[in-house]
Amino acid sequence: MAYIDIFAGCGGLSVGLYNAGLHGLFAIEKNKDAFSTLKCNLIDNKHHFDWPAWLDVKEHDINKIIEEKKEQLIALRGQVELVAGGPPCQGFSLAGKRDNKDVRNKLVKSYIKFIDLVQPEALIFENVHGFTVNFKGKQGCIKKYSSYVIEKLEELGYHTDSKIIDVSEYGVPQKRHRFILVAMKNHNPTDVFARLEQNKQAFCNEKGIGISTSIRDAISDLEKSNGTCQSPDTKSFQAGLYGNAESGYQRLMRKGIENHNVAVDSHRFVNHTETIIQLHNDLLHNAPRGKRITPKDGIVENLKRRGVTVLDGNSQAPTITSIPDELVHYEEPRILTVREQARLQSFPDWYEFKGKYTSGGKRRKMEVPRYTQVGNAVPPLFAEQIGLALMEVLHG
Repeated sequence: MAYIDIFAGCGGLSVGLYNAGLHGLFAIEKNKDAFSTLKCNLIDNKHHFDWPAWLDVKEHDINKIIEEKKEQLIALRGQVELVAGGPPCQGFSLAGKRDNKDVRNKLVKSYIKFIDLVQPEALIFENVHGFTVNFKGKQGCIKKYSSYVIEKLEELGYHTDSKIIDVSEYGVPQKRHRFILVAMKNHNPTDVFARLEQNKQAFCNEKGIGISTSIRDAISDLEKSNGTCQSPDTKSFQAGLYGNAESGYQRLMRKGIENHNVAVDSHRFVNHTETIIQLHNDLLHNAPRGKRITPKDGIVENLKRRGVTVLDGNSQAPTITSIPDELVHYEEPRILTVREQARLQSFPDWYEFKGKYTSGGKRRKMEVPRYTQVGNAVPPLFAEQIGLALMEVLHG
């Protein structure tokens, strides 16, 4: 079953579809660092994509592809069963500024143009919950983008169905609500959601995990107390070593890792100052677990962050974002590493992340460092399940 991943990011959706047994044709991602992560893992290491000769294996802007490769895209009709992916979510997110004029919102129209050219049998569209909420403007409400996408797809001859799904109900240790739309030309997309729900218990049983996975079950083998070594990619930092795998989820994430005595990829600890360590200790002793607090709450002194959550190790994480200092470890006075956040997103440990770890200021609008790559991704464990459900409906 051949598919194309558009707005692919670092490859969260693709690694899930890879694990589900689908085969990629190519992926479109504009950012160089995010694409380098996808390329390292799914192109160079797993040879997952049959990349066409007419497209360079590099980062691409979807609008340029549509403009310059229109004939090649039309020629793919009948060869591509699935197009997966959704445009950047920052302009729609209820957790952000939610700007109807965000230029990235226009990529929704690019998405429709791409579907019109390729005309796959099915598509999976993913975005934030805010994609389904009307924008409020000076002249009243502006129609929500989800309605626009559904209307345009139905004009192209697709049957559609959509739901807001919490991935924590599918084995992912994170309360992440996402808008999922499935569209199909010759099948009923409602059947895909029915299969997804029916199969989740058996899927998790087969993987050796529970439907509900706690933070501790996900990352306790990555605690700093398990040991450290010099970071292999940043010499002035310490990286973490594996502890004993204490849950089925940890064993699942560690599959494919042969040597457990070396630094875990992207498990680099931040060099916190003594002041920040003290702040984190104060938070661990005084802040409610699993609840976001702000400086206005007055729970601790010297809290200068917009908001912070001390994780509850026995529950699921809140939505992982691109801002790493919003979450404090449930037991240690520090923020999470990239690898710990990747675990909460359900990336397997063999999946290596490339590029900077983080960036700040104006660079945040241009760069996509490792923390951002992880925060923007579709959880692979959920992507695998919806890929399997889709194949069942298409092929029995």
